[in-house]
Amino acid sequence: MTRTLRTLCAAPALAALLSGCVTLAPKYQRPANPTPASWPQGAAYAPTQDGKAADLAWRDFFTDPKLQAVIALALKNNRDLRVSLLNITETRAQYQVQRADLFPAVNASANAVSERSPKGLSSIGSTGATGAAGASATTTGAAAVADGKRDIRIYTAQVGVSAYELDLWGRVRSLTRQAFEQYLASKDAARSARISLISETATDYLTLGADRQKLKVAEDTLKSDEETLSITRARFEHGIVSELDVRQAETAADQARADLLAATTQAAQDLNALNLVVGSSTPDALLPDGQDDSLPTLADVPAGLSSDVLLDRPDVREAEHQLIGDNANIGAARAAFFPTISLTGDTGSESLYLDKLFQPGSGAWTFAPTITLPIFAGGKNIANLKLAKAQRDTAVAQYEYAVQTAFRETADALAQRGTAVRQIEAQEDLVKSAGVALKLSQARYQRGVDTYLTLLTAQRTYYTAQQGLVSARLTRASNLVTLYRVLGGGVK
Repeated sequence: MTRTLRTLCAAPALAALLSGCVTLAPKYQRPANPTPASWPQGAAYAPTQDGKAADLAWRDFFTDPKLQAVIALALKNNRDLRVSLLNITETRAQYQVQRADLFPAVNASANAVSERSPKGLSSIGSTGATGAAGASATTTGAAAVADGKRDIRIYTAQVGVSAYELDLWGRVRSLTRQAFEQYLASKDAARSARISLISETATDYLTLGADRQKLKVAEDTLKSDEETLSITRARFEHGIVSELDVRQAETAADQARADLLAATTQAAQDLNALNLVVGSSTPDALLPDGQDDSLPTLADVPAGLSSDVLLDRPDVREAEHQLIGDNANIGAARAAFFPTISLTGDTGSESLYLDKLFQPGSGAWTFAPTITLPIFAGGKNIANLKLAKAQRDTAVAQYEYAVQTAFRETADALAQRGTAVRQIEAQEDLVKSAGVALKLSQARYQRGVDTYLTLLTAQRTYYTAQQGLVSARLTRASNLVTLYRVLGGGVK
C-alpha cells in the first residue's frame, strides 16, 4: 500500500514536471517605442541633464522638513494609497490560487457506510456485498441478521488525487502567467499611486503657500487703500480734491476688500484639499505661513538624454504587464483545442471492521485517468481565441498610448521648465518697476500734479504684479514637482 501511495502521488508530479515547459502562448516582444528617441528642442526648452528621476529618493527632492513631514503623513494615512496596496495583496492571492492548479491536490478521507437490507432481499447476494469505491467484501461475520434483515458496515480510509489536469499544452501555465502579470501590474500601479500621492501632496502644499502669500498681498493692499481713502476724504473736506477722487478711492478699497475675501476663501479651500490628500488634519506647525519665502526649495530633476527613460515609468510598466498577461491568455485559448487529460486516484484501507481497518490485507486503490477531446463546442473555442487576440491587440494600443502620453506630459513639463526661471525674473523686474511707479504716482498726486486715476492705475498695476510674481514662483515649483512625477520619480 505504501508503494501504491508513492506511485499515485509521484505520477502527477512527474507529469506536471514534464509538461511545465510547454506553452502555446506567442513569444512576447515589447512593441517598438512609438515616440521620438530624444526630447523636443527649441527656444522653450532648456538643455536636458543626464540621469533618471527614479534614482532620486523623494526626501532628496523635497528638501523642506515641513513638506517632508506632510508627505510622510499622506503616505501613512491616504485611503487611495491603502486601496492600491490592498490590491497588491488581492492580486498576489489570486496568483497563488491559480498557481496551485499546477500541482496535484492530495486529500485524505475516511468513511463509514452502514447499510440495512430489507427482509425480502436478505437472501440476495448472500455471498458478498458491494462496498465503497467498488470494493467487494464477504458478509461472513460482517453482517448481522435479525428478523430476516441484514446490517452491513464498511469502513474506508483513503489518500488520493482528484481530477488533476495534466498541463500538456500549457493551459494552466498560461493562466498562471497571466495571473502573475496582473500581480506585477498591481505592484506598479501602487508605485504609480505612491508617486502621484507624493506629487499631489506637494502641489497642494505649494498651492496653499502661494495662496496664503496672495492673501497677505491682498491684506497689505487693502490696508494701503484704506489709508489712501482716509487721506483723500480729508483732502476733499479741505477742498483740495473733488468728490470724484473720493469715489475712486472708495472703489479701490471696495475692490481690495472683495479680493481679500476671495483670497481668504481660496486659502481655506486649499487647506481642505491638502487635508483630504493627507488623510487627516494637517498640524498648523507644518503649514506654510504665507511669507514671501514660504515656498519650499525643491531639488532639480534630471530629465535624461533619451526618451527611453519613460519606459521605466510605473504606469507604462503596468500597461506592459497587462499586455504580457493578455499575450499569455492566447496560449490558454489555443490549448482549449487540444485534448485534456485528468487523473483521479486514491489508495488506502478498507474493512468491514473498524478495528481491522489498517490490518494487513485491507489495502485498496483506484486509478481513473480521463481524456476529453473537444469535438464540437458551437464555435466557443474559436471565439475565445479571437477574443484573446483582440484583447492582446487592445493592450498593445493601450501600452503605446501610455508611452505617448508619458512623452507628451514630459515634453510639456520640459517646455515649462525652460522658461519658468526667466518668467520669474521678468515678473520680479515688473514688481520693482511697478513699485517705483506707484511711489512716484503717490508723490505726484499729493503735489496735485496727477489725478487720482493715475495713482489708482499704478496701485492696481503693482497689486497685479505682486500676484503675478507669486503665481510665477508657484508655477516654477509645481513644474519641478510635475517633472518628478512624469519622469517616474523615486519612492524610497
